[in-house]
Amino acid sequence: MTAAPEPRRHAAAVSGLLLLNKPAGITSNQALQRVKRLLNARKAGHTGSLDPAATGMLPLCFGEATKICAYLLEADKSYRVAARLGEATDTGDADGTIVETRAVPDLAAQDWERIFLRFTGEIEQVPPMYSALKKDGKRLYELARQGQVVDREPRRIRIYEMQLLEVQGTRLVFRVRCSKGTYVRTLVEDLAKAAGTVAHTAALHRETVGDFLTQDMLDLPAAERIAASGPDALLEHLIPADRALRQWPEQRIGADAARRFNDGQAVIVGAAGAGGGSGHVRVYEGTNGFLGVGELTGDGMLTPRRIFRAGN
Repeated sequence: MTAAPEPRRHAAAVSGLLLLNKPAGITSNQALQRVKRLLNARKAGHTGSLDPAATGMLPLCFGEATKICAYLLEADKSYRVAARLGEATDTGDADGTIVETRAVPDLAAQDWERIFLRFTGEIEQVPPMYSALKKDGKRLYELARQGQVVDREPRRIRIYEMQLLEVQGTRLVFRVRCSKGTYVRTLVEDLAKAAGTVAHTAALHRETVGDFLTQDMLDLPAAERIAASGPDALLEHLIPADRALRQWPEQRIGADAARRFNDGQAVIVGAAGAGGGSGHVRVYEGTNGFLGVGELTGDGMLTPRRIFRAGN
């Protein structure tokens, strides 16, 4: 007699963030889908994609927390980068085909640190052809795979800090803290050009996103072990959504204002609103839970931008 198949679990209304230490060899979306299945979550998204070869912090958002994905995209990030000097590839990383080789000058650590300083601060960067940006409705990487090279507008980014960790022969390792929109592969190529050679990114590991730190991450095998121990075990490792926005001021409002805020209405908070300023704030009802993202308009009004439903 054939055993009856196990009934499928209904997807759960899971809400929160999980900071995955993405392994190499899978896409960001593949990593998301695996954790989504572990949590049996209905709704999920990720923010700040990593290339398949890259590893490190990938914020995964579930349920109501998907509403803050766009804000996490704005966050600064830091990476540990290993570059291979003397070899350029068509993709800018180790997955590509070598298209140029050049001798590597014998530069001391102090020389590289001086080069780093030239790229610290606000700079312009031309996005690589192997990127997900669009040109006339097509992804650049799709055009690149067809052998096409098109003009790309330079973008302004900010490099806050670069720290040399190792330089030996053709191996260069450094840490960089940068703004959103920074292409580390392009940064490596530009650094090499300034040094009189070529290079590609051999390994890339994202260490931080915004205020989240390396120790906040959970790797995929650990997540799978935790999930196997019980249906709700992995839920305990989710981070509340408002923690991703803790660099913003908070605004606390009363019960009546909270009801209007939850209905999508602007509410009056007066000149004392979040210190009298303007911009995005985290909104709470008294000492109770997180209501969502609001925007102070500078005239004492608080406008809802992302509303988090009760119980999430």
